Amino acid sequence: MRYAVQRLLQAIPVFVATTFLIYAMVWALPGDPILALAGDKPLPASVLATLREHYHLNDPLIVQYGLYMAGVFLRGDLGETFTGQQVSELLTDRWAVTAQLAVTAWIFELVVGIGLGVLAALRRGKLADTAVLAGTTFVIAVPVFVVGYTAQIVLGLDLGLFPTAGTDEGWPVSYLLPGMVLGSFGLAYVARLTRASVVENLRADYVRTATAKGMRRSRVIGRHTLRNSLIPVVTYLGVDFGNLMAGAVVTEGIFNLPGIGQQVFQSIQLQEGPVVVGVTTLLVMIFIVANLLVDLLYGVLDPRIRRG
Repeated sequence: MRYAVQRLLQAIPVFVATTFLIYAMVWALPGDPILALAGDKPLPASVLATLREHYHLNDPLIVQYGLYMAGVFLRGDLGETFTGQQVSELLTDRWAVTAQLAVTAWIFELVVGIGLGVLAALRRGKLADTAVLAGTTFVIAVPVFVVGYTAQIVLGLDLGLFPTAGTDEGWPVSYLLPGMVLGSFGLAYVARLTRASVVENLRADYVRTATAKGMRRSRVIGRHTLRNSLIPVVTYLGVDFGNLMAGAVVTEGIFNLPGIGQQVFQSIQLQEGPVVVGVTTLLVMIFIVANLLVDLLYGVLDPRIRRG
């Protein structure tokens, strides 16, 4: 419990500093969001003054940020768009789409990535190892939009294995192909990281001792080698879930998924700063929670960490 509380207290200043930087960068963007509401039509000076007062645009940046954070912590309020709609209401339906997409991609990374990494490590120097290394290098080198459009055409249109767009068939069917595309980059890193970690641990003294005692190879690999090898992999997977949530803009655009990535893109075009800040605040929370869970899982995988 002391270990968990210590990690939680460390996360608070990280959250405050990160959200302040994001808030400052969004509001430093050029252009007047109030004038953008009217388009080419001029607004009376009294209306402009009223709207700026309502959204606290005349206050110093630190005051605006303080009011925003007070709403987040005290009321769970992510702010209001310049059209009068609550940001939390705007993101409710879209958040579910992005979360389901990220979970699908994360599971794909976890299962396939670790499986390929273990296979390559146990077949080091053989055909399977070479194929995994070559395949992951290719995936890392190819941009995600190229992978997305190619998968959509070949697997969706030509072979008809997956739906090509939209969410009509629900989870997981509609999310399988975009999830694999979104998770392909992370899968390559998970596979290579798992391979390197397993290869290193296979040379460890405790593995040789367990083998010399006559322990079954499956038990040596599963209980001893893999458990210690997963520590760096868990680190990457924990952080990468936030990356998947934040990096879904391109994938959602290719597969026409109405998620928060699509909403953020539209909000930037419309200069809707409150939406961008609200989304990024939630993403920061996800990153911090993911890192906290990773820290706690460290203590489960290696008791020496929590005792230190």
